[in-house]
Amino acid sequence: MIRLVPLALLGGIACGKPVSLSPAKWPKAEYDRFMGSIQNTVRTTADVATGTRGAVTVAYGGFAARAGLETLKRGGNAADAALTTALTQVALTAGAPISYFGIMSLVYYDAQTGKTSTMSAGWNTILDETAPLSIPGELALSEDKLWGTVPSGRTALVGGFMKGVEAAHRKFGKLPFASMFDPAIHVAEAGMPVTKELAGEFISREADLKRLAATRAVFMKPDGTRYLEGERFRQPALARTLRMVAARGADYLYRGPWGEKLVRAVQADGGKMTMADLAAYQVTWSSPRIGTVGDYQIYTVGAPNYGGLNLIEAQHLAAAAGLAAGPHWSASGVSLRNASNITNAWMLSLFPESMRASLYPGVDFSEASRLTPEHARRLWPRIADGVKPLQWAKNGSHSDDVVVIDEEGNMAAITHSINCVIWGKTAINVDGISIGDPGSYQQAAIAKVGPGKPLPDPTETGLLVKEGKPVLAFASMGSGLHQRTFQALLNVAVFGMTVDQAIDAPDFFIPTLSLKDGGYLVAVPKGRFPKTVLDETGSGYREYDPERSRFGGEGVWVGISRDPRTGRLRAASHNRSNSAAVAY
Repeated sequence: MIRLVPLALLGGIACGKPVSLSPAKWPKAEYDRFMGSIQNTVRTTADVATGTRGAVTVAYGGFAARAGLETLKRGGNAADAALTTALTQVALTAGAPISYFGIMSLVYYDAQTGKTSTMSAGWNTILDETAPLSIPGELALSEDKLWGTVPSGRTALVGGFMKGVEAAHRKFGKLPFASMFDPAIHVAEAGMPVTKELAGEFISREADLKRLAATRAVFMKPDGTRYLEGERFRQPALARTLRMVAARGADYLYRGPWGEKLVRAVQADGGKMTMADLAAYQVTWSSPRIGTVGDYQIYTVGAPNYGGLNLIEAQHLAAAAGLAAGPHWSASGVSLRNASNITNAWMLSLFPESMRASLYPGVDFSEASRLTPEHARRLWPRIADGVKPLQWAKNGSHSDDVVVIDEEGNMAAITHSINCVIWGKTAINVDGISIGDPGSYQQAAIAKVGPGKPLPDPTETGLLVKEGKPVLAFASMGSGLHQRTFQALLNVAVFGMTVDQAIDAPDFFIPTLSLKDGGYLVAVPKGRFPKTVLDETGSGYREYDPERSRFGGEGVWVGISRDPRTGRLRAASHNRSNSAAVAY
């Protein structure tokens, strides 16, 4: 085992004087409001907040947004606040949809230098995994397989979340590294009331959460029963782990005692992960991918991420299809059909080159080409003629988003995820940290990149820039993240909506595959589209009740706009969750 050195003895990361960000210091009424009603309320419209000194918005976990705002008020910058918020979100969800051993993507604008940086802290494949196509698991095509199929340690990959937190703080952070952990540690130690959503997740995953003794100890009461809605849920093991990471850095996980426990747990379930896999992990910094769309430029995450490429290509396809000139898809079935077809093209990123060439002969699918309007003008007529990639059903991945802008104009946009069903089918838990099973449905992608390599991810996180000035920071999540980002950016950049109007406008989800006839079904939230519009699409459709939207393939998009002349901020959160937008 490599000897770990406390961060207080290292330069660069333990910067500044000690600053307590513990929520225990908040005014009691405010603490009770955010931990009580806000955490337990599912919104029906986006939350909105305005200010000039700083703003934070989240997809889920309003309490975490308040922790981020406190970070700004205590002298932190956008990086400090975004990372604090993300760390707190994981504790609030008990590591179900997001994990400290999950993945993260970051887009950061440094107002002082005017430079935009992007970071990918995604999955690394396993060095000793030489037969990835035989990894157990499959992509869910029916609801009975929604929570996974076969538990296996081979489905575990090396997550970069905590490495990403450390790397981003080292590059941009202002407050001490340890301070960012204060709210998450508080949530883990003091506990939190079990929300209706978390109680439902405990029910749906009860058998898997009881499979391993270490996991039972975290999620079940001493008498072996599950926690119920309203009961206080504490995570003492997690609090101890977070204190160690705060003091010693990410190497406590990747080179220290926690990592050794992880390797033993994964190998006990048949996995091939070793300490060499953990020690080799590095985040990837890259220049942003940039696409010009109308009067705007989109800055999004660079390689190995491929979501940004999908995003820019889709915006060009929208222009080629004339969506900007026609009626909004909430008022026209033709526009809805075209928009749905455009956003379905993201799957081409996953296809082998030979298959793309067979579907669309003569169309150049190189990255340089896909970033251009000319590519879209060649591709769209073929899609409009009915040549479309096959859309399978959604996989049950989950995520969360954070967007922060501070008083100086620094901008941080983060998407982070466990990238599999909640807690993973394996439900491995190591000292309070959930270990997902993202390899259970990405066997082909793992085989393509090879052992010990970064696995490309589809997140779409970024900035909207006009006349050289960033005017919007955004992040998205969910199985329909591509669809939601596509719609939200068009709503803002083409239809002139504010961030909250862009979120509250009727939205469509990732298309649903009809297992009856193999055809497409347009998926939408119930009651948001007139029946005449849905009928006009010429295809079948399925409406999902709001509480089932996540399982219906919804996307989530949050953002903060900034007026470069006045510095005025407008933040908006998700409209179907316990989200919050806060500002001052």
